[in-house]
Amino acid sequence: MPTLPGVPPESARPHHLRRTAESFGADAQRYDQARPGYPEGLVARIVAGSPGRDVLDVGCGTGIAARQFQAAGCTVLGVEPDARMADVAQARGLPVEVATFEAWEPAGRVFDTVVAAQSWHWVDPVAGAVKAARVLRPNGRLAIFGHVFEPPAEVAEPFAAAYRRVAPDSPFTSQPARRPLDVYQAGYASIADTIRETGQFSEPEQWRFDWERSYTRDEWLDLLPTTGALTRLRPEQLAEILGAVGQAIDTLGGRFTMRYTTLATSAVRAGTP
Repeated sequence: MPTLPGVPPESARPHHLRRTAESFGADAQRYDQARPGYPEGLVARIVAGSPGRDVLDVGCGTGIAARQFQAAGCTVLGVEPDARMADVAQARGLPVEVATFEAWEPAGRVFDTVVAAQSWHWVDPVAGAVKAARVLRPNGRLAIFGHVFEPPAEVAEPFAAAYRRVAPDSPFTSQPARRPLDVYQAGYASIADTIRETGQFSEPEQWRFDWERSYTRDEWLDLLPTTGALTRLRPEQLAEILGAVGQAIDTLGGRFTMRYTTLATSAVRAGTP
């Protein structure tokens, strides 16, 4: 079921669904506060594998990943299509240019690293890979990554049942309550294919980071409305789903452990200046 933020069924092409892609800014402050950051080991690996510290963050949102790269000593520029999300990122110290990555004009600027955190599915995968190659210095690194958002069955199944009940016509209702990891891994393998097809990168690498986080009932119910299946529901629909999920978490003692997997596809820009 659609606990993965923003990824609709495989039959849809996410980068064409602009209304959903730009729905997360409806409550940008909540998004910034509730969404998890990224494993420090992932950030360190990207920084260590790049030729310098100039980073372009594609679809930076409110700057969650960008702030981690800033903390690691990088200079970061964000590109974000939703001005509401960009406003939050700018207020927290991130320079942001408002545009889709495909339409963004680099004006001759180049970077050591291009990252996309939980956002590449909103970018045309072919045009995006070509554009990333264009704005990377030789030996610069492209890193595309995101979380697997699949809570335990005791939380996921009540969510799925409530969602199907209140939004039976949504394309998300065709998804199972929980999707296996290999579905996500296949998505990152597909990203590697589009990078490979440009002929401008080294062989893409697949990375995996496993970690855990404990959520209270209130913390999870704060995060859920920021996910792609819920951002466009009516208030009464959202309230019914959150009520069902809240009851499920109550039966677990008011909290649960989320076992996250963060996946990444990364490749180095080939060639000479």
